Parts: sequence; C-alpha cells; structure tokens
Amino acid sequence: MTLKKNIILKHKKNIKILKEHNTNYYNYDNPKISDAQYDQIKTDALKLEKKYPHLKKYESIDDLVGARLLNKFKKFKHLSPMLSLSNAFNINDIEDFIKKVNNFLNQKNKQFDLFCEPKIDGISATLIYENGILTRGLSRGDGETGEDILENLKTIKTIPKKIISNNLPDLLEIRCEVYIGKDDFKKISDKFANPRNAAGGSLRQKNPNETSKVPLKYFAYGFGKVSPMLFRTQSEFLKTIAEWNFSINPLSKIVDSLEKVEKKHSEIDQLRASLDYDIDGLVFKLNDLSLQKRLGNTSNSPRWAIAYKFSAEKAITKIKDITIQVGRTGALTPVAKVKPVTVGGVVVSNATLHNEEEILRKDIRIEDYVTIQRAGDVIPQVVSVDKSKRLKDSKKFIFPKTCPCGFKTIKEINLNTKKMDAVRRCPDRGYECQHIAKEKLKHFVSKDAFNIEGLGKKVIDQFWDLNLIRYPYDIFNLNLKKIESLDGWGLQSVNNLNKAIAKSSTIPLEKFIYALGVRHIGQENAKILASFFSSVKELTKLFDLKRRKKILVNLLDLDGMGETQIKSVDNFFANETNSRIIKDLIDKLNIKNHTSQSKNGKFSNKKLMFTGGFKNMSRSEAKSIAENNGGKVLGSISKKLDYLVVGESKPTKRKVEDAKRLNIKIILEKDWNKILNS
Repeated sequence: MTLKKNIILKHKKNIKILKEHNTNYYNYDNPKISDAQYDQIKTDALKLEKKYPHLKKYESIDDLVGARLLNKFKKFKHLSPMLSLSNAFNINDIEDFIKKVNNFLNQKNKQFDLFCEPKIDGISATLIYENGILTRGLSRGDGETGEDILENLKTIKTIPKKIISNNLPDLLEIRCEVYIGKDDFKKISDKFANPRNAAGGSLRQKNPNETSKVPLKYFAYGFGKVSPMLFRTQSEFLKTIAEWNFSINPLSKIVDSLEKVEKKHSEIDQLRASLDYDIDGLVFKLNDLSLQKRLGNTSNSPRWAIAYKFSAEKAITKIKDITIQVGRTGALTPVAKVKPVTVGGVVVSNATLHNEEEILRKDIRIEDYVTIQRAGDVIPQVVSVDKSKRLKDSKKFIFPKTCPCGFKTIKEINLNTKKMDAVRRCPDRGYECQHIAKEKLKHFVSKDAFNIEGLGKKVIDQFWDLNLIRYPYDIFNLNLKKIESLDGWGLQSVNNLNKAIAKSSTIPLEKFIYALGVRHIGQENAKILASFFSSVKELTKLFDLKRRKKILVNLLDLDGMGETQIKSVDNFFANETNSRIIKDLIDKLNIKNHTSQSKNGKFSNKKLMFTGGFKNMSRSEAKSIAENNGGKVLGSISKKLDYLVVGESKPTKRKVEDAKRLNIKIILEKDWNKILNS
C-alpha cells in the first residue's frame, strides 16, 4: 500500500473515531474515554491534517462540532394545523388572489382591507397559553405535529411566561417566528451557515442552557386556536397582544387597494437591507377575521392569506459544464455547473436550465458568462447570457435524446393544453432506470413519506453505490453488519438507523401512497386516494386490469382527481415491477387503514353532492361548510349519497332526476340556508 493511501486511511479512521466519541459524549452523555484521551486523538489528527492539507477534501476535523442531535423531543399535535402560505411573485398574482377570494365569498370585484406584515425568514413556533400561563411551545414540525421545545423557547426573555389582563381567552395559541438579528449572528457566524440555521439549531438543543447562549428574538404574527374568540380583526389581535407584551413587527400596516399593496411591497423591499433581520417578502391577510373563518383553508394553505415574495437576488458567473439530471418522474433536467458565486448569502455552484427548449431559447452554452438568480427556497436558475463575452469557437449545446440509462427519451402531450411538453422524459415507469430508481428511493424515505431519520439523500447514494439498496423493500432488509464497517458509521449510528427504520414500518395509508412516488400524486391526492380505498388491501385491486378499469372510472368522480392523475395511477399500477414492490412492502409493513377525521356537526357521517349556483355563497364555500360540519362531499350520484343540495341557479337536471330515482334526499337552497342557520 502506498504512503498516500495509508495517510488517507489513517485520516478517515481518525474522523470515524472522533465522530463516535462525539456521539457518545453529546447525544448520550456517556463518554467512553477520558477528555485527555479524546484531546490526544484530536491533536494527533490535527497534526496529520496540517501536514497534509489535501486531507480536508475528504472531511476536516474542524467540521466535527458536537454530534447530530437525536430526536428526543416529545411530539404533540397542534391545536390547529400550521399551514404553509401560497406565494405571489408579482401584482398580477395578488390580483388573482383577490379574485379567488371574491369568487369563494360570491362577491363581485370587492376590494378588502388587507393586513400587511414582513415575512420573517426564521423558524416558526407556536405558544400555547391556558388561563394566561404559558404551558406548551411547539415547533412547526410537519404542520400537524410539532416537537415540544417549550424550555428552549422560554430562554427568549421577551416571550411572556404569564399574560396579565382582565380579559383573557381561556385558551390562546400564539404563532410566532423565531430569528437571530444580523448583528448578533456576526458574533456566532463561525458556527452556523446562516441566521436561519442558527435559530433552528438553537431551538433543538437538548440543553436549554446552550440555547440561552444564542441571542434569539421573535415576532408574534398570528393565532391558531382561541377560545373564546375575543378579536374581530387581525389588526385588533396584534394591537391587543402587543399590550400583553408580545413582540410584533412595527412595519405591519393595513392596505385597501392593489396600488397600496404594490407601494408597500416596493417600500419594504428597498428598506430590507437596513433591517436587522432577514425577510423574503410580505404577507397579506384579510383583516376581517369573520371572512378568514368563512374562507377557511385548503389542505396546504389558508385561502385568506398570501406571501408576496421579493424579486430574486442575482449574480454573474461562468458556466463550466452542463450535465443532465434525471428526476423520480423521469424528467431530464439540464443543470449548469457554474463557478461558485454567492447569491443571497448562499454559495451557488449549480443552476437549473429547466429543459431543452429553455436552452435553445436562451442559447446557453458551456463557457458562457451568465446571470443567475435565487429567490427564497427556489433552485438557482440562469436568467440570461452575456453573448458579448462568448468564445469565438463556442458550440451550441446538443441535448441528448437518450436517458443516461440508455432508454430513448420521449415528450408527452399535455392532457390539459393538448400541446407537447417542453420536458423530455425517460419512459421507465418502474425501477428499470437506475437514475429514476435512486430518486424514487430518496422520495420514499423523505420527511413527508416514511420519514426515516438518518437515511437522507447522501446515505441513499452511498448505499446505492455499495449495492445495498435497489428497491424500497431493501430498506427493511439492510445488511447492518456491513454498514457498521463503513466510514462514518459505527455501532451506535447503525443502531439508531435500525430503530428509525423499525419505527417507520408502521405508516398511515395516505403516507404510504405518497411514498410510492406516483407521478402527479402529491400529498393531497394521496389523502384523497387513501380516503377512497380505506385499506391497502383495497388499493392492491388496482393491480388487476379488469378491476383497475372500473376503479379508475370511479376515481374521476373524486374532487381533485382529474384525467392527468387517473392516467398516472393507471400507468403506475400497470407496471409489473411496481406491483412486485408493493406486494413485498405489504409483507414487511404495518399499513394503517385510513380513518377520516370525524367532525361533529350538522352533517356528521353524511355524504353530500352539490349542483347549481347559490345566491349567498359560492359552491366552493358550501362544500367547505359541509366538510367542516362532518360531511363528505362526493363528485357523482350514487346510492352512497345521503343528500343532493340544489342551488337556485342552473342545477344539472340529470343529477336531480338521478337523485329522485335513487330516493336520495334533495335539499333546496332555501332549506340549505335554514339548516345552516338552525
């Protein structure tokens, strides 16, 4: 063995030993060696690294700060979900938002009072007060369930531990954004990548004393559950909690026109560089809380609020190469490998080129100087090319017509537009393409799917290269002894992984469906399918061709399932590899049947369908009211239906006749209003 190889192996061994001791010390409070022994190992390792600087490219001793935090926080369901906001990127998007609000409320071109506040780029948390006493503090988590980080939140001195007032709700859920000021971050910037990471890492410290060393701040911006409700408007809510000593953003303001929305957006955009905290846009909410209540939420976001993002930050750099990435749906995405450049505080070395047509339209070439932009969490993209700096012998980029796996690529006809898609795809629908297979596995273990801690993207890549994983069921048959011997792994980390995998083997049906990675089937569609099938046994009927055709017809009746989604489901379950994978997974997993959250109300456990327009509300609002009152809204007439609700304006005659034939109770609009007001 060469001297160079020996040195590299020794360095990697040092790293492995130090990692294991860090884990024992920081995560388990159970050091296996003395501090002096640890210091000696580290000193020797540093000497070796100093003598051979090239070793840093593998992993540096300087990067070994503490250990990976363990998931030891208790988890609790939020009293009301912490949803994400839909985004607007220009004033037209805001105008569309107002139109949707008007349509839902059955109004015409009404301009509403909008409460505007900066969108803090921090960490969301919720504070729960019972009779004025702070009793629980949760992280956002997945929006439904968060981690109990109360003791860490209490280290923020400006968060009230007790509210003193003569007029308090019995239960008050305050939503806030925790952040670190820019000036404060400079003092600790050697430990964290950016202020947001610093805030997030600090809130997940096991020891609150460590959290207290970080200068965290917060702004309260909203509420979850409030009982009894004491506020009529968003502005009144914030004014009141400010009197209760909560920190609120001083730049918040009410606007009442599109012109004022744009003016406020421009004003804060110019101001943000001078602020002591990072913001990435403005949030606009309907100020009237009664209207907020009527509008309600979709599964992902409130209908009464939107985030108007600031324009992307830009930088100029050079394209070193163009590579092709294959996603889990088979899409071939060209990626520009650029000379590293800082954009919006983040070092960017890759930028998406979107698709073949985009490269042709902008005439993007290797060695070109380009402007790239990054907006929020959006992947950096190439905006334009400086052709004045182009090399004379520059050649056009030829987009490959075959996938790196060897399959000839295709362009599909969009079912909605009837036009050919710009994206070129690998035709594989199973796991035959290794690039698609690998991305499917990453999706399978992701947070919103099986959520296997310790099995992230890099680990999937590592296990794939070692032929430890090829299909999802391989995850539940991993060779743990072999993994334990790998660089960066040890007994403790393998045990943690094993526990995480075992924990994930019990999973709700909707998460299982989402984890399969069926194209066009996101989290919401997965919930719709889970509700339809109820059990994994019923789901597997899709593998039978005759049954599948009948089932697919019924799926079209479901709100949220269109022709595009139906075709994707058909293609996925027609694939023999997918069939085999699911059958093998079922043998290894405990897949829980779907149980609809039963809501008490006027329509508990009843199935309704709507036809015709309503005078005082939109049909969308009527459906939302039915669901919030325990009902389930169906898309077609069948014997399962309990009520057909008929609006006065142009109801479908056939639906009314079918309802009468099947003896389904018909509720006219006037009767519907009476039920709601009773």
